[in-house]
Amino acid sequence: MPTRPRRTQRSSAGIDAAGRYDHILAERYASARMAALFSPVERFRLWRRLWVALAEAERALGLPISQAQIAELKRFVDDINLDDARRIEREVRHDVMAHVKAYGLQARRAAGIIHLGATSCYVTDNADLLIYRSALELISDRLIEAVRPLAAFAFRERRRPALGYTHLQPAQLTTVGKRACLWVQDLLRDFEQLHFCIRRLKFLGVKGATGTQASFLALFNGDHRKVVSLEQRVARAFGFDDCFPIAGQTYTRKVDADILSCLDAIAVSAHKMTNDIRYLQSVGELEEPFSEKQIGSSAMAYKRNPMRSERAASLARFIISVSTSPQMTAASQFLERTLDDSANRRLVMPEAFLAADAILILLRNIAAGLVVYPSVIERRVSDALPVMATENLLMRAVACGGDRQQVHERIRVHAMAAMAGVREGRANDLLERIAGDRAIGLSRAMIARELAPRKFVGRAPEQVAEFIAQDVRPLLRRYKPFFPADDAAVKY
Repeated sequence: MPTRPRRTQRSSAGIDAAGRYDHILAERYASARMAALFSPVERFRLWRRLWVALAEAERALGLPISQAQIAELKRFVDDINLDDARRIEREVRHDVMAHVKAYGLQARRAAGIIHLGATSCYVTDNADLLIYRSALELISDRLIEAVRPLAAFAFRERRRPALGYTHLQPAQLTTVGKRACLWVQDLLRDFEQLHFCIRRLKFLGVKGATGTQASFLALFNGDHRKVVSLEQRVARAFGFDDCFPIAGQTYTRKVDADILSCLDAIAVSAHKMTNDIRYLQSVGELEEPFSEKQIGSSAMAYKRNPMRSERAASLARFIISVSTSPQMTAASQFLERTLDDSANRRLVMPEAFLAADAILILLRNIAAGLVVYPSVIERRVSDALPVMATENLLMRAVACGGDRQQVHERIRVHAMAAMAGVREGRANDLLERIAGDRAIGLSRAMIARELAPRKFVGRAPEQVAEFIAQDVRPLLRRYKPFFPADDAAVKY
């Protein structure tokens, strides 16, 4: 494996200055914080920490490992000699053993006890679980920070009547804030699923080549209690209370499928939200943030394109598209493990986390800068109100003594005729038609009183206030605002 040339400059196309492809998720979309979690240096540092923790636990339980050897391992835990590891891996064709040997070149007195009793998955799988736990916690913070401005927007706009849609056709009125609560509620469900996944996460522990812990039992001369204690000590060193009680060589790959299910759920919510925003921006009701010097189109200078929402939707589709891969990997593992999981996991897991990170940064940015255009919303409500009012007018006519079925039929006939005229370019005269129909029995004054938009939003304002008070604010109060400085480098 050739040594990667040092990068001095990157282009927006994802090609580094040395002419090699540079992953676009890390370069353009995700935060430096998330990218660092999946960096080779972080992974190899965790491997070394795992080797130190194993050696310390083995020494504490009576194996002939000296404190000087432990100290030497600790001395070089962060000083990773990558060049040596790459050189050795070209010879031995095994990444973990290459790092065992490279570590031993530095910590020479401890070289003989590194990885004692372990198999490769002791470091690879446990390190992955540590990385995933940190990444899930970062995604949790990102979710909260996306919900925070979105909930504030929903509450602020809870009373503004807006045209509702079913089947993407005009339907009863809602409010701008009520619609935003649909997005918030989906994200809260994702938050609950995410934390269920975090709570279920366990450590692989020290399981050996096929999960039986046979090598460790041999090291401790058949003392089962010491093997149990060894695993507990290592797990506690990394903040895990529990290990998987049963494993093959690896932890069950259903864990990866569970994690991707959480990230997939976030992607689905983001895609739905940003699709809604893109549609509302297309009709002029709502607009995502647009900076002073932002260019919407290289050709059409007037354009204000919803590029943040489009990017979030694009990244969401990527996560959705790869979310089945861990399921197929878990399903296709033979017996105690097969290696066909490795390359797939190295691609799918980091990329899904990086994409989810990018999406949630975008959602927070969009939510914090949403712009409402009241005059457009009011005009669209006004244009649709004659049709929207028919149900209320039906109820009023019945209250005045009309026959429900007969009035419904009269209104239906007038509505069909009025809409036919609209399609031919004439003004909507439905209300005039209803007022002139004695069989319905409503005067122009009675009809006018029924046309206030606020009468058509039902309990939408109250629903928003109750939802924010009962479901959203208690959750937000549990978490301090999270605004890491590295977000400033993300390209919106």
